[in-house]
Amino acid sequence: MLKIRLKRLGRKKQASYRIIVIDSKKRRDGKAIEEVGFYNPLTKETKINIESIQHRIKQGAQLTLTVKYLLNKKLNNNKEKI
Repeated sequence: MLKIRLKRLGRKKQASYRIIVIDSKKRRDGKAIEEVGFYNPLTKETKINIESIQHRIKQGAQLTLTVKYLLNKKLNNNKEKI
């Protein structure tokens, strides 16, 4: 099963994350099938490729709670719907 989740990058106490599509059995920082965005909690910067996420959801991928929260926040700012 595919999951859309976060992959941690950056130094200690300066984390940033990539939003990736990966098999659920792979480790957190394993090789991703596709990168669909990024999130930097320090600067509150978020970039998400919504079309790519919609395509993966149609294929059966599931969102983690954190990614779902970030996506809803982004969609509410842009007034779009999935």
